[in-house]
Amino acid sequence: MTIYDVIGTPVTRAEGPDKVSGAHLYPADVHLPGMAFGKVLRSPFPHARIASIDTSKAERLPGVLAVVTGQDLLGVRVGRFLRDVPPLAEDKVRFVGEKVAAVAAIDPDIAEEALILIDVEYEELPAVFDPIETMEPGAPAIHDGSPSYDSPSGQVTPDGNVVYHDSWSGGDIELGFKESDLVFEHTFTTPWVHQGYMEAYSCIVDVDDSGQVQVWANNKQPFMLRRQLASGLGLPEEQVTVNPTGIGGDFGGKAGAMNVPVAHALAQKSGRPVQMVMSYIEELMAGNPRHPSVITIKTGMKNDGRFWARQARVVYNGGAYGGFRGSLNLNGSRQAGGGPYRVPNFQIDSYMVYTNNVPCGSYRAPGEPQAVFAVESHTDMIAAEMGIDPYELRLRNVVQEGDVSGTGQRFRNLHGEETLQAAAESSGWNDPKPKPNVGRGIALGQRPQGRAVFNAKVRVDGTGRATVFSSVPDTGVGFHTVACQVVAEDLGIPVEDVDLVQVDTGKIDFDTGAGAGTSVGAAHAALGAAQEVRGKLTRLAAEFYGWGEERIVFKEGRVFVDGEPNTGVSIQELASRSVAALGTDVTGDVTTSAEEPDVTSFCAQIAEVEVDPETGEIQVNRIVTSHDVGTIFNPLGHQGQIDGAVIQGLGYALMEELQSEEGRISTLSLGDVKIPAIPDVPELITVLVEAADGNGPYQGKAIGENPISPVAPAIANAVFDAVGVRITDLPITAEKVVAALKQKSA
Repeated sequence: MTIYDVIGTPVTRAEGPDKVSGAHLYPADVHLPGMAFGKVLRSPFPHARIASIDTSKAERLPGVLAVVTGQDLLGVRVGRFLRDVPPLAEDKVRFVGEKVAAVAAIDPDIAEEALILIDVEYEELPAVFDPIETMEPGAPAIHDGSPSYDSPSGQVTPDGNVVYHDSWSGGDIELGFKESDLVFEHTFTTPWVHQGYMEAYSCIVDVDDSGQVQVWANNKQPFMLRRQLASGLGLPEEQVTVNPTGIGGDFGGKAGAMNVPVAHALAQKSGRPVQMVMSYIEELMAGNPRHPSVITIKTGMKNDGRFWARQARVVYNGGAYGGFRGSLNLNGSRQAGGGPYRVPNFQIDSYMVYTNNVPCGSYRAPGEPQAVFAVESHTDMIAAEMGIDPYELRLRNVVQEGDVSGTGQRFRNLHGEETLQAAAESSGWNDPKPKPNVGRGIALGQRPQGRAVFNAKVRVDGTGRATVFSSVPDTGVGFHTVACQVVAEDLGIPVEDVDLVQVDTGKIDFDTGAGAGTSVGAAHAALGAAQEVRGKLTRLAAEFYGWGEERIVFKEGRVFVDGEPNTGVSIQELASRSVAALGTDVTGDVTTSAEEPDVTSFCAQIAEVEVDPETGEIQVNRIVTSHDVGTIFNPLGHQGQIDGAVIQGLGYALMEELQSEEGRISTLSLGDVKIPAIPDVPELITVLVEAADGNGPYQGKAIGENPISPVAPAIANAVFDAVGVRITDLPITAEKVVAALKQKSA
């Protein structure tokens, strides 16, 4: 593989010093002159008609500046893709925690006191919570009246409580099952899971006398937030500016508008900037967690262990609204049709449904942990029934170079077999178990890089120092650091000589923002802008020094003719002379395309667990993660992404769940939710299958989302290997294991 000067070196985070010193600015740190504080009143019912709202007592409370209800925002709908979310409920509420009214006051305590003084009369309506029941004829209509909602792909009219139905097929499913020697069918369920970021959603909105709107929000997609607000309120986009702030964790959950439209209404009515900071109770009650799912997979097998036919029905419980997702459905459901395996005959039906539950949104690899848990558990169940080693069954069926799945996913420059083999070898897959009730489980996943539009500008000043300008926030993935590395590598300067400035939406072209594949996609834009700068400097160097353009090299802070490194000039000298000649800094500006990239990355995981058959307690001893990777930009950040995703997958497998009782979330603290703590983390072993054939800059591959999905099925499969019971509904708790063992022995 190519050896680079900056790419591949363990560079510390660009934003690290500001974060640890307290200089990093978060929305809760923003204080504007005359700023008011907003709070919202939320529904106590999962489904009810609003008979009346009386805000008069709240309005008379000293210190209250404004009170708004749904009547102040009639007809306004916002959403990331499907615009079906009213900022405040109008005629009825659809989930416990829905916003009904909001108050702005001179301090947060007065705003909270005012909420108590708002009288709301409700008429309860029949509710539906189960994603299967909501699809049945006669189920309570959650969005009654056959509404039609806006989306970038056109008007969307839900079919009853079914928001959207995707269907993919290939081959001949009926013939495939007829030709199969054996047929297996299993159903799996997964729960709500909150992203678990440390910082709750926060925003500030200021509206000046001319109507210009300034927004500060810990939102990972500033331009998309601007679009949501402008389209929902009927404003020109250029009338809204979204300013950069820090983001205290995201994992997909900070792309919705949340309280921003409400803060706008309060700012307009009060004539003051309004800050709104959600509590963590509000986050867990009314945030946008991972979708629960019910997934049924039916597979036809040949006696030699080949997958021959598959029918999958995936139902995602979307909750009361769809506007917190970045798409109408979740593309992760495509994994249920085969995922990383060859299946010649298949049919996938994926449904996104409304229920009277908390609306769901994006969480690391949206839709995929659910589908991969089902597919990989199902695969092991087939292996057990057929007497085939689970590792061997996967090897026989893994997709090959150049395959195109029936759902349109392209497989190029992949190393599926090598990734599986590396995991098996590093985990001691075939070694004897050290003692009874120890089991090993394997799972395989693949994750397509996200599609997005990215823009970056690069400027080199007269001192030779480079600055990258981007609107993309660093949500914790280290993109700002990677962008500086990419630019430094291309310009041949130390990474310490590159700065990144996150700018507001008025200072740069449209950009999708942070999300899947940011460090690959956004780095492409940064590299392209750096290449533009280098091209201009190359032409000027040829003019200044009489060198041939095609032979000019930028390396180690110098510019010289290839093969003559001891000659040439420093980058500072060339930059100084270039800026003097141009009368301005040397700049580049690039926007990348939004085409779907080829699928290029695999992840195989093997978990080793020990299960206490008396208590059902599961001790995860080790997780081996094998990755098909390209060039690694930053080893520190790369490993951090793998470890973080694996630990989140561990929580998903064993403990995390937003428990709901009749639509009411009852786990309203992180202590109740039980996310993994340091003592829960097992030995983590990473094996890298390296090949410089990725689709990112310098042949890099996306890494952040892939490692989370195989963890839960690997652990479920290991539990089965240890004590012979199969848990098909997450999380895999000790109580479920004990119950299954009792049932097995009965």
